Amino acid sequence: MQTQETLQPTTKSERILAMDTIRGISLFGILLMNIIVFGLYKAYFDPTNNGGATGWNLTVWWMNTLFFEGTMRGMFSMLFGAGILLFTGRSVENTSGTVVTDLFFRRLMWMVLFGVIHCYLLLWDGDILYTYGIVGMFAFSFRHLAPKHLIMASAIILIVAAAFNVKDYFKIKDAFGKVTIAQTKKTTGRNLVKEDSTAIEKWNAILKEEKATPTQVKEEMTARSKGYWSIVMHKLPVNQYMETTFLYFLNFWDTLAMMLWGMAFFKMGILKAAKSNRFYWLMALMGYGIGITINYFEGSHIVSSNFSILSIYKTFMTYNLGRIPTTCGHIALIMLFVKSGFLPFLQKSLAAVGQMAFTNYITHSIICNFIFLGYGFSMYGKLQRYELYYIVISIWVFQLIVSPIWLKYFRFGPLEWLWRSLTYWQMQPFKR
Repeated sequence: MQTQETLQPTTKSERILAMDTIRGISLFGILLMNIIVFGLYKAYFDPTNNGGATGWNLTVWWMNTLFFEGTMRGMFSMLFGAGILLFTGRSVENTSGTVVTDLFFRRLMWMVLFGVIHCYLLLWDGDILYTYGIVGMFAFSFRHLAPKHLIMASAIILIVAAAFNVKDYFKIKDAFGKVTIAQTKKTTGRNLVKEDSTAIEKWNAILKEEKATPTQVKEEMTARSKGYWSIVMHKLPVNQYMETTFLYFLNFWDTLAMMLWGMAFFKMGILKAAKSNRFYWLMALMGYGIGITINYFEGSHIVSSNFSILSIYKTFMTYNLGRIPTTCGHIALIMLFVKSGFLPFLQKSLAAVGQMAFTNYITHSIICNFIFLGYGFSMYGKLQRYELYYIVISIWVFQLIVSPIWLKYFRFGPLEWLWRSLTYWQMQPFKR
């Protein structure tokens, strides 16, 4: 009789060092972007809302725009797609495909639950676990496709995602055009018709959603400085939006596309550091040459427009044209780093961080929320944008030190161990 016990979690010897290293770097990169949402109000794309938009604050915004926005999340999603192939592709005697499928979907079921807890109780509305659990169920069906077909499918999905961004831009542009006409009438003393009043009301609603007044910032700081359960209830509407509307109209398509791209790169050997140095150098040069150039022109347009709503939405239309090549450039550079053997102690530490990515990811939320919310130091909205990165670097150093030490004594991170035990319906060995 075939049993699930014949299939066991991946052992350390079976892990791919290159993938763990990418995972560690991308996890750290994700914190570079997430810290803005942890610490500032509506400042992720628009630094004029909170945290400062001049001097070092503007420099930090530029660095993120050119190199990190969407790229670290993209790499993380690609690795999850590759992980689907690793998990479902293991061949064990007396183990059927049905058993592997059962284990895989149970694994995702628990991930969805972890995501809900992370979002609603650990108070991180930018949670990715719930998204990966949902989207992974769809990505599973693509696992047998050839690399070129996976890339084609990913491109089609990204076109769908771009269509939503185009729709949103023209919706904002139309609203801006109508309110401009209405305000011109109002300024020149002409009578406003019903359509003009409606246009002004509609634009004011958009401004309230996208821009933050000093009063709104103060109100949000006050709300997040209260006790734990008060913050849970305050963030409930945002959390519900992020795990419903935002997921299905935006995040689903982005995540699925990058998972399929990751499957293709895994099958091609790119994520295993299996290609030549020449291949990776060309990949880096082409990726950065295209991606950073597009990112630069997008950033320049936004800055020259003083971070207007219309300029930000306009750059969303070309978002993936800059983000994806830059992501490929990052992967190529990391693979060259892995292949070089340079700074072996750092590579070991980064791989350990990647091996404990689940635990380290949740730890980011626990640490940052304690720093910024009312049940901790209540620093929300009080730091400048560049000052947030003192916290980021401190967390990086902490996890680079702790992760390899932990894995010296334990087989998995604590949450990785719990997830595996729940997936296989049996307690997994923990200590070495």
